Amino acid sequence: MAWFKKHRMPIPETPKRPKVVEGLWLKCNHCREIVYRKEVERNNKVCPKCEYHFPISVAERITMLVDLGTFKEWDAGIEPKDPLVFTDTSSYRDRLKAQQEKTGRKDAIVIGEGAVNGRRIALGVLDFSFMGGSMGSVVGEKICLAVDRALVSRNPLVLVTASGGARMQEGILSLMQMAKTSAAVARLGEAGVPFVSILGDPTFGGVTASVAMLADVIIAEPKALIGFAGPRVIEQTIKQQLPDEFQRAEFLLEHGIVDLIVERKHLKETLTTVLSHFQ
Repeated sequence: MAWFKKHRMPIPETPKRPKVVEGLWLKCNHCREIVYRKEVERNNKVCPKCEYHFPISVAERITMLVDLGTFKEWDAGIEPKDPLVFTDTSSYRDRLKAQQEKTGRKDAIVIGEGAVNGRRIALGVLDFSFMGGSMGSVVGEKICLAVDRALVSRNPLVLVTASGGARMQEGILSLMQMAKTSAAVARLGEAGVPFVSILGDPTFGGVTASVAMLADVIIAEPKALIGFAGPRVIEQTIKQQLPDEFQRAEFLLEHGIVDLIVERKHLKETLTTVLSHFQ
């Protein structure tokens, strides 16, 4: 009977995988490499492998651009309405409330005044974390208010964009902001007040098609995606394959659509130089 007895070999224990702390690593949006979060943060939120500039918060942007203690916000209490009583998977009112609680601000833009190496400016910064930085009625209104303040003080206007375009929940009222902000920027030109646009990743849709591309000087961050429609939509429309790196800042610079590509660490210094030429 021993001939039929089975002898089982002991199964070796599977070595335990080391635990990975959540949030310790980031995946770069450009090179797709896994990078150490703290290294990225030490590098001004720039990928150490490909120099891609990660999106940053409004507070971080203001701190990098404006002299310490000089920024004063304007019109922080303006908030959007819901004239269309818009509802998709949830109501627009609920979406706004959730975004306001998450970000601590009323809408997707902060405007105010500050100094860049001693030179006073009017500043607007779009917040991509608030509904994709979409330009609704409040964003358009606040850009126009910043223009009005710049006209009175004759201080240059600097607008930093990161946006997916128009806000669909406001329908035609959102689309009207393209014409409204464009007309406001035209008044700056007539008065000889400088306007500088800084394009972050991403800047798309109606924001690109209007105010962001009407500046006297257009600066882009490295490898920022900038365009109107997305590349897949364009390929399906024209039935052609697009070039490599299409809609990246470097492609746009080569084709004369932006004036400068500036690394984040040099942005304040470059802005100072640009504004000094206007002065």
